Amino acid sequence: MRIYVTSNGNTIVYGLNDSQAAKDLYAQLPLTIEVEDYSTNEKIFYPSEKLDASDAPVADEGKGTLAYYAPWGDVVMFYDHFGKSSNLYELGMVISGEEFIEALSGSVEITGENEKVEE
Repeated sequence: MRIYVTSNGNTIVYGLNDSQAAKDLYAQLPLTIEVEDYSTNEKIFYPSEKLDASDAPVADEGKGTLAYYAPWGDVVMFYDHFGKSSNLYELGMVISGEEFIEALSGSVEITGENEKVEE
């Protein structure tokens, strides 16, 4: 499964893992959602429904990781390295467009493979 995060004409492509949390996120697509800055290494957004992270691996890959922070219910797009946390679960990794993550702001479009708009 792949998802596409589009903003200001740029697209970031993530490959999702097989966890239930990744499937739960994919099932909520397409989304138009606000992205926020958090810390100095990540962008976050809040999907409309919580994700089931019971079988998701703990995130520890660093830059380019798409993750879910279970206590707050937010999805995290890392553009720099981060520390491992027992409540941070990996959803997938960036395939292309990693250089656009840090510049994300405001409203973004998130689509799945079936909803992708060809540019």
